[in-house]
Amino acid sequence: MTPLDYLVIAPHPDDAELGAGGAILALKSQGVCVGILDLTNGEPTPHGSVEIRQRETAAATAILGLDWRGNLGLPNRALVADMEARRLLAGMLRGLRPRYLLAPYWEDAHPDHVAASALVDAARFWAKLTKTDLPGAPHYPQRIFYYYSVHLRLHVRPSFALDISPFHEKKMQAVACYRSQFIEGRPNTPPSLLDDLRDRARYWGWSIGTTYGEPFLCREEIGLRSLRDLT
Repeated sequence: MTPLDYLVIAPHPDDAELGAGGAILALKSQGVCVGILDLTNGEPTPHGSVEIRQRETAAATAILGLDWRGNLGLPNRALVADMEARRLLAGMLRGLRPRYLLAPYWEDAHPDHVAASALVDAARFWAKLTKTDLPGAPHYPQRIFYYYSVHLRLHVRPSFALDISPFHEKKMQAVACYRSQFIEGRPNTPPSLLDDLRDRARYWGWSIGTTYGEPFLCREEIGLRSLRDLT
């Protein structure tokens, strides 16, 4: 396949949509090649099953218009950034050859999210190694941008917030595909989880003078070619 411009790596199906769904849609509107790699199938959960999550993921993928989506097959609730997981993910990076990675923010209550963030950091480095039995040619993605799909109520200081106003409603449609996670068995009294997600996007939009936004963090400096696109 054609190398990806952006690869979003998610601990579970739905994390990419929650944390970076607007960014994905914005990139696709610009003709950029975008994929998602889910590390686990996300099951078991109280109202889901492997088959349900597969259907939900397929529906969300269609809404996002992704160029590629895959699953690394690591264990849900027991995700560990160990050597074997690093080898598997590094091999995928060498095959997909993304220019940029989007990964979960490293601080969270969910151990899978913390492990996924550390795993992406390590696999990015491993993917560039020579004299190794990893498949494919060495490859080193230029940047990792960390998105926020967290359980802790953190007041983060992102590197930037992206204006997703034109894409927010479509992002919400993609997230709502995961009925087993966000709708089934949830209280009917507001605010719902989807209400909370909308309110957070409104806050980040307010912070940059737009309607809706998504926050991202980068450990490395971000260079700009022009100031014309600043909000």
